[in-house]
Amino acid sequence: MSKLVWDQAGHKFFETGVDHGVLYVSDGRGGYLEGVAWNGLTQVSENPSGAESNPIYADNIKYLNIISAEEFGATIEAYTYPDEFMECDGSAEVVSGVNIGQQARKTFALCYRTRIGNDVAGDNLGYKIHIIYNCQAAPSGKTYSTVNESPEAITFSWELSTTPVPVEGFRPTATVVIDSTKVSASALEEVEAVLYGNEDDEAQLPSIENLLAMLSSENMPE
Repeated sequence: MSKLVWDQAGHKFFETGVDHGVLYVSDGRGGYLEGVAWNGLTQVSENPSGAESNPIYADNIKYLNIISAEEFGATIEAYTYPDEFMECDGSAEVVSGVNIGQQARKTFALCYRTRIGNDVAGDNLGYKIHIIYNCQAAPSGKTYSTVNESPEAITFSWELSTTPVPVEGFRPTATVVIDSTKVSASALEEVEAVLYGNEDDEAQLPSIENLLAMLSSENMPE
């Protein structure tokens, strides 16, 4: 038995930042096309909902609590977006450089990183790779303002909803988070080579089953 100790050196953890955004557009057959870099990503707000308490009463007492299904949503903010995202945002290119709106919206997946830090290493301790599967973007407003003495770049924003995918042995999910400080370097390198591409292969998004296989127990540090 040992006494609890608070605020030890190296144990004051935090997360910050967002970078390495990657867009994977649906191929219409249950998979995704090659990933493309999402430059100008400024914020991803994860907005889970549901999992609400629904009390059931019997015998004049609170008999049990039933928890509603949980859903995952998010909000993306960015200064720009890849051309490939336009068809996910309800646009279609009629001829080169000419687009029309109010079209069918393609589903997509999104990958991005957040930094992990602590009081010793600053924000360079490690990072988390966040993957969101089966996303759909809702229509969002765009505000264009005149240039004045305090010019600002336009920020685009999209509300995302998701449909969870099956995971053997677990409930369906739309999200996976990989912590670089807890998985082995070899497993992480293998995953990043697939997600981001390399000299030989284009960036691809593996299924959750294939992703978990790459991060399986034999690849974990002892």
